[in-house]
Amino acid sequence: MSTATGRSPGQVVGSLIAIVFGLVFVVVNSGGLATPWPAVVRLAGVAVAAVLLIALLVRRPRPGPAAAHSDPSGSTDRAGAGSATFFGYRRFWVIVAIEAAALFAGLYVINGVLGHSEVAVAWIAVVVGLHFFGLGRAFRLTRFHVLGTAMTALGVAGFVLDAVGAGAPVIGLVSGVLSGVALFATAGYSLAR
Repeated sequence: MSTATGRSPGQVVGSLIAIVFGLVFVVVNSGGLATPWPAVVRLAGVAVAAVLLIALLVRRPRPGPAAAHSDPSGSTDRAGAGSATFFGYRRFWVIVAIEAAALFAGLYVINGVLGHSEVAVAWIAVVVGLHFFGLGRAFRLTRFHVLGTAMTALGVAGFVLDAVGAGAPVIGLVSGVLSGVALFATAGYSLAR
């Protein structure tokens, strides 16, 4: 329900989350690349995040009763009226709790039991990607399904790369940096609408 006068609070929060985590994916997972690529990729990530943040700040969230009684997709929230952001939406917290449990359990097994820390980022991409399917359904946002597909595929690609002998830098680039790019692209798409 975005209009020419502003963006919904849910769109602002969702875009901000995508920008911040996109930057984290890019910065954290580019360190294993050969010099000078870590610096180049990180600077590019910071530049993209800055442009997206400026675009986000250009138009403020619209005030008014329509925003106060809609979910982040702009449709009426029948499950818990009054949620204006993701954080006030109960389904958001259920999905995030499941995501957190899957992340920690999987990382414990990958790092602690199996000793394959090189695929930790692949696991993170898969879990984060899958959580977007839940969010897409909860908020009726097709772009979350697209993002979920991209991130899940990038995570699975990391596992495949590990199986064929690729090193941690390649896995970090594919499952990590490209996941950050997918988050940036989704935020950019949302802000351009």
